[in-house]
Amino acid sequence: MTEIFAVAAADHRILDFARSEVFDRTFREGMVLVEETAAYLDGPGRAASKSLDRLAALAYAGESMRLTTRLMQVASWLLVQRAVRDGEMQISQARDAKFRLSGREAIAGAPNKMVEVPEGLTILIARAGQLYERVRRLDDSMYTGPVETTASVDSVGGQMARLQAAFAGRRFGAE
Repeated sequence: MTEIFAVAAADHRILDFARSEVFDRTFREGMVLVEETAAYLDGPGRAASKSLDRLAALAYAGESMRLTTRLMQVASWLLVQRAVRDGEMQISQARDAKFRLSGREAIAGAPNKMVEVPEGLTILIARAGQLYERVRRLDDSMYTGPVETTASVDSVGGQMARLQAAFAGRRFGAE
């Protein structure tokens, strides 16, 4: 019975996020970054890559593929959350591992410093890396983090027990 309440609390947390202003801002930021990246890669990035030497051109191609993969994973995650919010997808479906970012291996964030790639690409990689990590933390906290039971959410005792468990065995201050 406690497990049912825990799942209901977790589902409520997911819906609350999907209906929040934080989600709306994150969604807009993600979609704008996808559009900016596509425009860069099709325009200034393409032109800049033509002037690169062979090694730098290979690095550019690899980095741009990693960038677009990372952004598509973020966009997919955001679209799943919107589908949950809009009632187009059940939370139980959204919990499927294929929609999770937290279980995926992190993609390298910064381009190889040994090879110079255009500054525009470097900036997009950094922005996408920050967004990806933020969304990955959200995913982890919403879908794979500890599921709180109703009792632990509502009681001070439950909160104290969680704090004690988190800091068990740790010593603070000067010895």
